[in-house]
Amino acid sequence: MEEETFEKPLLKKNYHENCPGCKVDQAKELKKDVSFRNLSYIWLAVLCGTLPVASFFPFVYFMVKDFNIAETEEDISTYAGYVGSSMMLGRSLTSILWGMISDRYGRKPVIIIGIITVVIFNTLFGLSTNLWMAVSMRFLLGCLNGLLGPIKAYATEIFREEEQALGLSTVVAAWGVGLVIGPALGGYLAQPVLKYPHIFPKGSFWDRFPYFLPCFIISAFAFASAIACIWLPETLHNHKDSIESTKNVEALEVGSSEADKDRMIQRDKSIFRNWPLMSSIIVYCIFSLHDVAYQEVFSLWALSPLRLGGLNFTTDNVGNVLAISGVAILIFQLTLYRSVQKACGPINLVRITGVLSIPLLQCFPFMTMLSGFTLDIVINIASILKNVMIETIATSLFLLQNKAVKQHQRGTANSIAMTDYLGHKSI
Repeated sequence: MEEETFEKPLLKKNYHENCPGCKVDQAKELKKDVSFRNLSYIWLAVLCGTLPVASFFPFVYFMVKDFNIAETEEDISTYAGYVGSSMMLGRSLTSILWGMISDRYGRKPVIIIGIITVVIFNTLFGLSTNLWMAVSMRFLLGCLNGLLGPIKAYATEIFREEEQALGLSTVVAAWGVGLVIGPALGGYLAQPVLKYPHIFPKGSFWDRFPYFLPCFIISAFAFASAIACIWLPETLHNHKDSIESTKNVEALEVGSSEADKDRMIQRDKSIFRNWPLMSSIIVYCIFSLHDVAYQEVFSLWALSPLRLGGLNFTTDNVGNVLAISGVAILIFQLTLYRSVQKACGPINLVRITGVLSIPLLQCFPFMTMLSGFTLDIVINIASILKNVMIETIATSLFLLQNKAVKQHQRGTANSIAMTDYLGHKSI
């Protein structure tokens, strides 16, 4: 009798019929969570959050120039900086708020609101006729689009624990692809009257608003994504006794280690007193500052003449390097990252890639001594390794951040991490 009593589970999982979070947990228990549908929702949401960020870079200089507000050539870059930083400033100011809303009301409404924001304000940005309209539209687009933190929480919650690396690596891969496709859309579709006069005649609507077409294409994609996300499954539990907390209590009663007990107790504390979470956010903040600095400096360095220590590349050369790196990130994140993460663990993976990135970065200045085909091979290999390393670090830290908190704090935790990144971008 004693043996039989001991073998029975001390706590039973109680699924609530009308709880969307319980339905997701049941699907995970039946191993029906890894599906093309769930991965597609992540891709759609992340692309909607990323494409507006990067698409305007190729044409923002010409847009500001057409506003006729700059007195000198140097002033154009200054005003373009205002337009570029306004969206990131808006996101950094409201990111935590949207994370808290997603923890209270669910991931789905915040994600859909963020996508609808892209439809409205990205379209209006393309119709901007002066600097302040452009800055205000980008700022509102950033303020009202808080989906990046909640989508990371969603990518963690929609999959079983052993497949969470797939969810977060999908987020990073979609982000990388968006940063490659966005500038391509902006570069090819801006000023269509000049580039495609046989399709867009002079004096037409497209001539009056030469930067509307790339914004419209992205907004149309976001509109279709918003409709698709109507069927996005909600992962947040709408009752107090969630399955996750039940599992934690069961683990404590059955006899988990002291370290596990301390970790569970710590996860119930305030986010800012949760050291595993805050330490991973601090490390992410440092590496994101390093990544943003690299992204900003690399293009300028590559385009600079040899006499100034650059590579004397053309814009096409730089675009090819970035495109190849983007494809490499996509392949690595979707095929190799999970295996590497399982073999090393997220903490060791951050340590290894962080250490290896130091000598790699030291090699870049010496590439100015190379030329021709050798330079092309070396710069592409170095760029691929650098970008794969930084995305590996980011994904591993995302895993640590999401495992350090319970579900009711996960949206806020991810939004705090995104605030650090977006703050660096706005600076």
